[in-house]
Amino acid sequence: MALAAAYGSLDQHSMLGSSSDSMLLNGVDNEFSFLPGADPATFVEEFQNSSSVDNRIKFHAGTTTLAFKFKHGVIVAVDSRATAGSYIASQTVKKVIEINPYLLGTMAGGAADCSFWERLLAKQCRIYQLRNRERISVAAASKILSNMVYQYKGMGLSMGTMICGWDKRGPGLYYVDSDGQRTTNYMFSVGSGSTYAYGVMDTGYRYDMSVEEACELGKKSIMHAGHRDAMSGGVVNLYHMREDGWVKVSQTDISQMYYQSLDEKK
Repeated sequence: MALAAAYGSLDQHSMLGSSSDSMLLNGVDNEFSFLPGADPATFVEEFQNSSSVDNRIKFHAGTTTLAFKFKHGVIVAVDSRATAGSYIASQTVKKVIEINPYLLGTMAGGAADCSFWERLLAKQCRIYQLRNRERISVAAASKILSNMVYQYKGMGLSMGTMICGWDKRGPGLYYVDSDGQRTTNYMFSVGSGSTYAYGVMDTGYRYDMSVEEACELGKKSIMHAGHRDAMSGGVVNLYHMREDGWVKVSQTDISQMYYQSLDEKK
């Protein structure tokens, strides 16, 4: 009612995106509705490049997330800090999205984008399971997410996520971003603190690590990234993806871990 009053009489087609915005996933037609007006990417670009400092919008994103495969599954570790530029908005953000008991997704970039698209992915994974009477594979789940966000490439989405899980092929790990890029590897780190995390992981990684060693490596990587990167911090949320599903291993304060490690060196 409020929209009709503000913009006049609108037919259903004008309230929806063009036919290219339509998504057909597992036989379900999903359309992402746009308010009538300027193209979202053009609208955001105007404010980002504004000559007036007061009107300029800067999307400063920062985080540290990582995941790696090893002999006993997949370790997923993330920090919990949310920032808006130099302002720390929260220290308790849950950056691991539990898609289902055998799939996890991580958040890096825009929190709203990651949360929305991964929750939509959870819905599609559940529909697949109900129709086919078996769990969706990690590769298929990551491909669905990639296909969905690719249709909105260039429209201002900000998302860099890792899809981790266990299926018939064993442990799986894929990286998907807001441009629709999708790749697999044994190790990923995403976010502003990823360079610090990669340094620690490359030093201590072995495929035949024990579960305890892998968990310690994940926590240590996030701890050092959280200490060096101003955009990362809070606590380390650690998950272990096993054959029988994921388990949350621990939640540890980064500052306490760091100063404890300094005391141990003395």
